[in-house]
Amino acid sequence: MPFLRKRFTSLVLFTLVSLAAAAENNSYAENPYAEVKITTHELLPGRYMLTGAGGNIGVSAGEDGLLIIDDQFAPLAEKISAALQGLKPGHPAFVINTHFHGDHTGGNLYFGQNANILAHENVLKRLSEKEPQKKALPVITYDKGLKIHFNNQVLELIHLGPGHTDGDTLVLWQDRKLVHMGDLFFKDRFPFIDLDHGGSVIGYRDNVAAVLELIEQDTLVIPGHGELANKADLLRFKHMLDDCINWMKEGKQRGMSLEQMQATELPQAWREWGWQFIPKERWVKTLYSGIADDQNPVR
Repeated sequence: MPFLRKRFTSLVLFTLVSLAAAAENNSYAENPYAEVKITTHELLPGRYMLTGAGGNIGVSAGEDGLLIIDDQFAPLAEKISAALQGLKPGHPAFVINTHFHGDHTGGNLYFGQNANILAHENVLKRLSEKEPQKKALPVITYDKGLKIHFNNQVLELIHLGPGHTDGDTLVLWQDRKLVHMGDLFFKDRFPFIDLDHGGSVIGYRDNVAAVLELIEQDTLVIPGHGELANKADLLRFKHMLDDCINWMKEGKQRGMSLEQMQATELPQAWREWGWQFIPKERWVKTLYSGIADDQNPVR
């Protein structure tokens, strides 16, 4: 079973930063996407992960057609479509948005011409604020979740509450062999928690803990960003969240300011987890802003 190489992970993370800025500004004059390649990884029969730039894409391909989970940036849509044709001819019947960020929903307009887009109701709210074209918006929304019966599989769409944003969806195959976590999981990296759009530090950690209870030891885990993972990787990620939350709580209980916490070393095990988009300084600021003074540490 192929796993992505670590050097590719670094490329994905770097590309996320640079291309997200370009996408947000709708500036493609120099076409930073021209050299991006969409790579197909078979995980299980009829189940795939596509990588390129932006969020990892999950795919179900079979007799009912194609279903995709997230669709990266708009300029990559034709490349993604070409990769999908190698799995199953035709347009995707369904697109699931794990949340509203553009590196996961940029291809909505392209794929929404033929597919039904599904997402949490807060994704529709967020996208509607900036996307005037109806074909790019979810047409099926939900609160806690729903199930899709497709390609002789059952996919559970689960909203666990505020975490990365206020509209996250976890996609869990009912046989527990595969789960797509969206940006509730950045493999071996500090996560982006979007506090400005309903994200929650404690909720994020609790959602990861809930997923660990839902999956099996051999479940394959597609992170929002990074290489294909497993339960042990997700558990390590949860330990990082616990340790960093406790570190921040204890600092706040001693009355330390943000500047003092920035000058303090993180727990030893996690000091190398910073990356271009979420360096240590930004992670510490997120923890400081997102953890209330009366929230007790995890023991």
